[in-house]
Amino acid sequence: MIPKYPYIGYETMCKQVPITFPPQHQEVQPGLEYLMQPIPISDNLAYKGSGKLLGKVAIITGGDSGIGRAIAIGFAKEGANSVITFMPHERADAEATKQMVEAYGQSILLIEGDLRHPDFSKEVVRKTIECYGRLDSLVLNQGVQFPQQSILDISNEQLYDTYKTNIFPLFYMTKAGLPYMKQGGTIISTASVTAYAGAPLLVDYSSTKGAIVSFTRSLSLQLVSKGIRVNAVAPGPIWTPLTVSSYPAEYVKTFGSDTPMKRAGQPFELAPTYIYLASDDSSFVTGQVLHVNGGIMTET
Repeated sequence: MIPKYPYIGYETMCKQVPITFPPQHQEVQPGLEYLMQPIPISDNLAYKGSGKLLGKVAIITGGDSGIGRAIAIGFAKEGANSVITFMPHERADAEATKQMVEAYGQSILLIEGDLRHPDFSKEVVRKTIECYGRLDSLVLNQGVQFPQQSILDISNEQLYDTYKTNIFPLFYMTKAGLPYMKQGGTIISTASVTAYAGAPLLVDYSSTKGAIVSFTRSLSLQLVSKGIRVNAVAPGPIWTPLTVSSYPAEYVKTFGSDTPMKRAGQPFELAPTYIYLASDDSSFVTGQVLHVNGGIMTET
């Protein structure tokens, strides 16, 4: 069964976006969006597309839920078809995202698999080219986090898994997709405010996000002569399945309340930034990280 998800417009956002959340925790990471209370807001009905991505094709890793789902919806509004990757247990979320994208008249290809394996990235790109015949944007958005009170509690297995999930696939997917990308193509990664502000419970996660910043800056210099732009987005605390599957239930209650805006962000509030970086609106932007974090001051 595919869960029913609400469409909530910006005009009701101030009433609908919660300041606090019910205590909740999911054991499997990444978590499942359809089990969350409340459901994250993925779509801003007040946002009307204007063809900024018309005819383009994007691969969005982790596109089944959270920020990835909001990106897929936003890209669809702007005329892009998409391919999303997801883990086997996330099938219900992925099918719901498919319904949301298709409601805006665009096509979406669902590909189940594990990005920690290099050959899966090759499979994703191969299926994308077979289906659409082109690849314009890579949105590298997958991630896990396992909070620990001390670095002494971070096992070698956790350290390796965090890097294998958060940073290695950026190399795998870029290497697989780059031969098919032409001038005007874009690569957009999801970094994090933790790369700049730090996070005492997320030493390994934060370090992978710092690696993504360096990846973005270095790769942008390498590809600028080919006309391919490389940028990243650094979200602050956003209400996604990653939150409820990594933090204890009691922590979730006040998630995001320490930002200047005194709340967590919602996925739909990230989507326009990715649209900007994927479109010609940002034609003079490469090697940059854009911060969408509720007002947290960072050094860039």
